[in-house]
Amino acid sequence: SDLILEKALPAAEKELAEITALAKKMQPDVYENVDKLMPWDTTYFSERLKEQKFDLTEEELRPYFALPNVLDGLFALVKRIFNIEVKAADGEAEVWNSDVSFFNVYDVDSGKHIASFYLDPYSRPEDKRGGAWMDVCIGKSEAVKREIPVAYLTCNGSPPVGDTPSLMSFREVETLFHEFGHGLQHMLTTATVGDVAGINGVEWDAVETPSQFMENFCYDRPTVYGFAKHYETGEPLPEEMFAKLCEQKTFNAGMMSCRQLLFGQLDMELYSNFDADAGEKGDGESIFDVHRRMAKKYTPFSSPLDEDRFLCTFSHIFAGGYSAGYYSYKWAEVMSADAFGAFEDVGLDNEEEVKKVGMKFRDTVLSLGGGVPPMEVFEQFRGREPTPDALLRHNGLA
Repeated sequence: SDLILEKALPAAEKELAEITALAKKMQPDVYENVDKLMPWDTTYFSERLKEQKFDLTEEELRPYFALPNVLDGLFALVKRIFNIEVKAADGEAEVWNSDVSFFNVYDVDSGKHIASFYLDPYSRPEDKRGGAWMDVCIGKSEAVKREIPVAYLTCNGSPPVGDTPSLMSFREVETLFHEFGHGLQHMLTTATVGDVAGINGVEWDAVETPSQFMENFCYDRPTVYGFAKHYETGEPLPEEMFAKLCEQKTFNAGMMSCRQLLFGQLDMELYSNFDADAGEKGDGESIFDVHRRMAKKYTPFSSPLDEDRFLCTFSHIFAGGYSAGYYSYKWAEVMSADAFGAFEDVGLDNEEEVKKVGMKFRDTVLSLGGGVPPMEVFEQFRGREPTPDALLRHNGLA
């Protein structure tokens, strides 16, 4: 089914027309008679269009996203929707650097200590690799009598300077929420067999569901305004800045969706149907012929040049663990958006209903681990299989 493509392709063509019009306006002597921009021109003028539309930089936002405030907001959110309380527990466990904090997680109703995690939030280029990740420190396992799972949550944000706290970019806020989503699936598991407890044994195309689900709350006004305040004055994030953040999320969503669909389907086509021997002998398509053929369907507005060798750098599918699995990026978006849609359906400002849905999410997606097939887990939560409707709506493509 091409449900997403049917919505994304017309939007992509409209987005490209707007970018082309800007190129002709900015540099008429070069582009006035050009009907189709080259790929590098599309990227360049797309950025110029984004600057014109939003006029918002990451640096302008940082003063409103101090790490201590963001953590308070994140912990308040999970208490509100999942009925858990996160408490600082520095000194209870040995840490590998003074930057690292330790936290305990408690069930609100029982008061029981159910999990813990380390948070290593700052960049240390001399001894710490880049990126962000969640990893298992201690996994839940009845066999070895481990009842309290412990997670590592690692980010690479800007460290505090003097009296100034760590000031995060909005992308870093999203990343923190994302990794905490992974952590929640590890920490809130009720599975007792170690190999399928928490994130263990969860299929590749479903493991990103909790993490991407948590990112949605970075665009939820009550959640954001619970922590987005100037670190010096306490003033809340200006309304126009929040509006621009939300609008930026859907900028060029059509082109981006088509691009991801192409990558996913191209990956699957190469591993499922491509005859490498025939291609090498000249008796069939080359990998580049396959790329051009697939692009005619998914990105007809931007066909690869004859010289295009993108596939030689597409390391995800031959050296990055996503062989015949790149589709999982888009599939996880579908599942996470549909999960968040359950909260939207009851009204995000309806506290009682939001908590009911949150507990259902906790008792299914965050609890069952890898011992239950992910489609069955999702159906237990949502009452049906996932649909792309919520994702299309979130991307402005509905």
